[in-house]
Amino acid sequence: MSFRLGLTGSIGMGKSTTAALFADAGCAVWDADAAVHRLYSAGGSAVAPIEDVFPHAIRDGAVSRDALRDVIASDATALPRIEAIVHPLVRADREAFRAANEGRICVFDIPLLFETGGEAEMDAVACVSIPRDEQRRRVLARGTMSAEDLDRILARQMPNAEKVARSDYVIITDTVEHAREQVHRVLQDIERRMDHA
Repeated sequence: MSFRLGLTGSIGMGKSTTAALFADAGCAVWDADAAVHRLYSAGGSAVAPIEDVFPHAIRDGAVSRDALRDVIASDATALPRIEAIVHPLVRADREAFRAANEGRICVFDIPLLFETGGEAEMDAVACVSIPRDEQRRRVLARGTMSAEDLDRILARQMPNAEKVARSDYVIITDTVEHAREQVHRVLQDIERRMDHA
């Protein structure tokens, strides 16, 4: 039975980089965003049910994230309806990954882990974190969203301080090397916990 480590953190905190560090260390890593991308792609299992509810969100046989964002911005009831479709499909994808990967430590990269109650399915949770001003600088430097877009996203997420307080491990992602050191410490601690279980 593998140890299930939930990896979470708000946008721009360095979660993708940290997930890659866990993969480099030999962990099997499941990525919630990548799962959604698969579900939204042409032939993905979210396409038909979303088309039934929001037909104008489909482009070339796939779900358009841009079109979905427009729907969510203009219809206050849209997000819960989309989540009701997507969350069970994401859960099924995660379960398939878990069944196929019986490695010693599996990492589940889930941005909204606490918001969706997913921590209940994990053996421990690691949260990535940086100061708020650095988070804003990183996200806005990407050039993919405005400050208003970022504020809207942050308003839907649990505050970073609360995520940090609820996590078993906190990984500060100020530099890649510092993050790598912390990832190795987390894995050493998990190995110790497993050996004494």
